[in-house]
Amino acid sequence: MTDYVRIEERGHILCLELNRPEKKNALTVEMYEALVAGLERAEEGRFRAVLLTGAGDSFCAGNDLRDFLDRPPTGQASPVYHFLRSLSVTPVPVVAAVQGAAVGIGATMLLHCDLVYASRDTVFQLPFTSLGLVPEAASTLLIPRRVGYGRAAGMLLLGEPLTAETAAAAGLIAGVSDDVLGEATLRAERLAALPPEAVRATRALMRDPEREMIKDQMAAEATYFAERLRSEETRAVMRGFFER
Repeated sequence: MTDYVRIEERGHILCLELNRPEKKNALTVEMYEALVAGLERAEEGRFRAVLLTGAGDSFCAGNDLRDFLDRPPTGQASPVYHFLRSLSVTPVPVVAAVQGAAVGIGATMLLHCDLVYASRDTVFQLPFTSLGLVPEAASTLLIPRRVGYGRAAGMLLLGEPLTAETAAAAGLIAGVSDDVLGEATLRAERLAALPPEAVRATRALMRDPEREMIKDQMAAEATYFAERLRSEETRAVMRGFFER
């Protein structure tokens, strides 16, 4: 376990907080492993909701690039893939509170949360192609299905940023709040107060039609992602990034 992910029990709610604010909660291998452990713990019968948050002024700036290059993902066996699969299949409802930067996987992971609330300063961005990479988390399936191909192309091909208000209007998040943590906490508490089997069954009915497609798309993205990491094009982009 790492101190960079705080796990706290609040009655029937399990809180997972990304706690690396000095790096805008950029994710490392150890953080992915801690998040997986937290999600596995959340599946214990007494928990009825997960509350996902980020410490400091940003939710998550994506992968820590230095850690990412030192220990690159190798496909479906990698910690990042394990985390995304765990998040996508957990039977427990997940509520997220998002503020500031939500970049890369810091944005795509939210596609697998049930209720996402963002502060007005939140900016979502998916800069995969500018790094010589492809998106992950089945975002190449889910974003076009949710917002339409044209807007998805701007987000995924060009890496165009999305404000909280635009994301809410497009249906990518549940809402925008001036007290995003309070809003998300309230919704998690409301979920935890409901009959848990009814909540899980309803959630499964909503999600099951896409489950196999998500699994297949994640696997395809992981294969392309690993190939891109080995490419000279991507290595050149990464070298340029660190030389700056």
